[in-house]
Amino acid sequence: MKKVLLWAILCGFAIPGAMAQTGFGLKAGVNMAKMNIEVEKGVKTPSHVSYFVTAFADLPLADQFSIQPGLSLQGKGAKASIKEGENEASVRTNLMAIEIPVNAVYYIPAGTGEVFIGAGPYIGYNISGKYKETVNGKSAEEKIKFSGKDKNMKPLDFGINAMIGYKLFSGLLINAGYGLGLADLNVDKEEKALSNRVFSIGVGFQF
Repeated sequence: MKKVLLWAILCGFAIPGAMAQTGFGLKAGVNMAKMNIEVEKGVKTPSHVSYFVTAFADLPLADQFSIQPGLSLQGKGAKASIKEGENEASVRTNLMAIEIPVNAVYYIPAGTGEVFIGAGPYIGYNISGKYKETVNGKSAEEKIKFSGKDKNMKPLDFGINAMIGYKLFSGLLINAGYGLGLADLNVDKEEKALSNRVFSIGVGFQF
């Protein structure tokens, strides 16, 4: 009984100490997304511009080294366009996904803050999407189905992240990142694998 009480007391002191070291943050910004789609000659594939919002925890494991799990809302997709004479057409794929990234982050003191470099895996789930086709100014939209026999795309996504940025001692931060999708989202096994490629830049604050 005495050992149980002693263990409870030690845990009572240890847990608040660990929580005191844990940081929490929020960051948001712009995504410039693409997908590894096959296109014909003359077709341009500019980035599909969207946004992201990420809440994260910073869990220190050693001096200047942390693990950052997070929960993120990510806008992804692709765009393709072609122009021949007076005719112009474009197709845009809009995806919105919930992701759980887990990054290992290393901090390097620099000036009035720290440079941080990180990388790690993510798993995501597509919650909504649509195709938008525009031909000579006339547009038509179609929802992307992620379930059922007639689904257009697989909902589950996963891949790896890399990021770099600078955090002021006040907590304000700016970061850039790249997400490399490794999951094949294509439902047709006979077609080329379809995966996400996302470059992002944003700002945030870490408490």
